[in-house]
Amino acid sequence: MDQHLTGIGALHDAVTNKGTAFTRKERSALKIEGLLPAAVDDLDTQIERVLEHLAAKPDNIEQYIYLQELCDRNETLYYATLMRDPARFVPIVYDPTIADACLTYGHIYRRPQGMYLTKEMKGRFAEVLANWPSRDIRFICVSSGGRILGLGDIGANGAPIPIGKLQLYTACAAVPPDGLLPIHFDIGTTNAKLRADPLYTGLRDEPPSPNEIDALVDEFMEAANQVFPGVCVHFEDWKGTDAIRLLARYQDNYLVYNDDIQGTASVTIAGLTTALQIKEEKLAQQRILFAGAGSAGIGIANMIVEAMQDEGLSQADARARIAMFDANGLLQSDRRDLSSSQQVYAKDLPATTDLAEAVKAFKPTVLIGVSTTPGLFTEDVVKGVAVNTDRPIIFPLSNPTDKAECTPNQAYTWTGGKALFAAGVQFPDVSVNGKTFHPGQANNFYIFPAFGLAVYATRPKRIDDKMWIAAARGSADQVDQASRAKGMLFPKQSEILETEITTATCIAEHIFDRGLASVERPDDIRAWIKGMTYTPGY
Repeated sequence: MDQHLTGIGALHDAVTNKGTAFTRKERSALKIEGLLPAAVDDLDTQIERVLEHLAAKPDNIEQYIYLQELCDRNETLYYATLMRDPARFVPIVYDPTIADACLTYGHIYRRPQGMYLTKEMKGRFAEVLANWPSRDIRFICVSSGGRILGLGDIGANGAPIPIGKLQLYTACAAVPPDGLLPIHFDIGTTNAKLRADPLYTGLRDEPPSPNEIDALVDEFMEAANQVFPGVCVHFEDWKGTDAIRLLARYQDNYLVYNDDIQGTASVTIAGLTTALQIKEEKLAQQRILFAGAGSAGIGIANMIVEAMQDEGLSQADARARIAMFDANGLLQSDRRDLSSSQQVYAKDLPATTDLAEAVKAFKPTVLIGVSTTPGLFTEDVVKGVAVNTDRPIIFPLSNPTDKAECTPNQAYTWTGGKALFAAGVQFPDVSVNGKTFHPGQANNFYIFPAFGLAVYATRPKRIDDKMWIAAARGSADQVDQASRAKGMLFPKQSEILETEITTATCIAEHIFDRGLASVERPDDIRAWIKGMTYTPGY
């Protein structure tokens, strides 16, 4: 505890505050006698009170608001609550409830969390970042709000995303919270409705040109590394074209990654790895069709290509096994509207804007949805994939829930229970033909907190896709046979902390094996990593 904080200040600082858990001796020493009720509670009692408060809330968004206010006044109690039952609380503090929090952010805003940079601070980013009270920042999660979940460009309303992402670093992988800094980078928004909202909290400007954005982020990256030496910058929910460009721009010179591109790809490969272990097939044998060809789709495809190359294919042969379909139809060689990152997946196939026809033409064994188009995977589409394989792999990954390309009930019903299924959100169990299936959730929280923990521990010299492939394999190897029999493709959420520590260990081993760590390799990597983790307690 910071002994410099006494009196009411000790109760108003979220990190040092214990609330009713301050002992009588502490109350006397800190001059807070008379400022608290008489009872001295332990942490378990405080958690019980929190759970009663939550039970009285009418819906998830009110629970989200309550929990964020709890974090603002007692960080220890907040994380103790989340880490007691992550399977229950992750959907409240992150996806899917965070979508509602973003949509209403200007209306539910209470107090600042993290930092808020704007394009108007150009030339002063280092000065402004120095206003943060700590210099020992190990991770920055930064978002422009340019492409949030399936909500599009919501500008400053995307501020809850970097906050929530970093909270999951701690809640799911016990990364110490004092080294985490969420930042909303306000470059304006194309969302005219938000700009007209009197309660909107951001700049009411259109975003600048890509060249101007690059200049802004160039200065930000230099300033962040100047103020917080060795910091890892986690880009989150930037507009797709910005996301791809910025990752390529910085990944060779800074410690940086993009969770929408690399984390999404890694968790998808984790699910594919488990599914293919069930099928006793290799990734390099599959034909994969993407519905959606933005930054997420391209990122997943690129990482799959690298994983296929690990299994012996050439880059050209791996790319030939992947096709893409976007709002304008199948990506094929005659199209003139494709970016350079899309062109490598264009096929010499007949043009079509009908996904079912694209399935017939390409004959995929795996269908991945990152389109944010609900219902896109129709019965004809799913059955079309099932023609090509005994056990079709169907991954409608778009979120929130109402953006999913199909439901597990549909996928299982249309394939007679043969589909290997994962969505971007958690659906309830489904019974088909007398068998109960537990649909997988290909949510990045299985991967990025563990990745953060491994980076926290090893301080690598750079980050590349091979590390994310190692993370995927580390996650997949933890799905036991009983879980696979129920259709589960990811580890149990109830055991998320131990799962993430194990995945982090696999990533760290990979980093050490390649000589990329900046610290000495310990004899027992798992024990070493676990010794660095955060345990909420007074």
